Amino acid sequence: NIAMAAQMTDSHRRFLQILMSHGIMEGSEARKLHRHCCEIHKVYYAHDKLDDFINTINVHLQPLFMQIRKGTSEDDGRVRYALVNLAETEITKMASDYAENELELFRKTMDLIILSENGFASSTEILNFADQLKTKKMKKKEAEQVLKLFVEDKWLSEKNGEYTLHTRCIMEMEQYILSNYQGVARKCNICHSLAIQSQVCETCGIGMHLPCVGKYFKAQTEPHCPHCNDFWPHEIP
Repeated sequence: NIAMAAQMTDSHRRFLQILMSHGIMEGSEARKLHRHCCEIHKVYYAHDKLDDFINTINVHLQPLFMQIRKGTSEDDGRVRYALVNLAETEITKMASDYAENELELFRKTMDLIILSENGFASSTEILNFADQLKTKKMKKKEAEQVLKLFVEDKWLSEKNGEYTLHTRCIMEMEQYILSNYQGVARKCNICHSLAIQSQVCETCGIGMHLPCVGKYFKAQTEPHCPHCNDFWPHEIP
């Protein structure tokens, strides 16, 4: 309701500014920030109204093709809020920040991650592509720096030399990924958002996020696929 959402106050502006500098924020952090912004600017604060508060900001962001989106982290299943760009969710948006060969390396990395079994690509796999880039070959050292940059800029995240797509990247690029990797990119059978880090049923091919797998099978002694009912062969996280 636009009439309801019309009053954008300094508390909203401060919230947006801080979220902008972070790019993405955990739910509990966002709730703290909401309270902080209301208190500083002495406006009414209701602890259960964060989503309404954000909706007010989103109405004002509409003409700028930006939006604060609520999503879930694949690592821990917790809520995240991210500021995303709706105008160019494609990789073109990255084009202003990175050189052509860096973008090509990112696309290769994305391929490896999405086409992998579990949603990860090893640094070795990625670095092997560095000297095969069509745009301009990269030395290993150079490629390592670029990967570091992708992690800093929240396009990738890294654990023990394994890379996956950062939550913010998934939230921003979900449509791009689903349309460019048709038949490969899966939605989670439980929460229906894009699943990169996932387990896949060996019989029917549905996928589930690791946190969703954990929640879904918590009460079951014998895990069976929610779709085809076959035995679930993976280790339950």
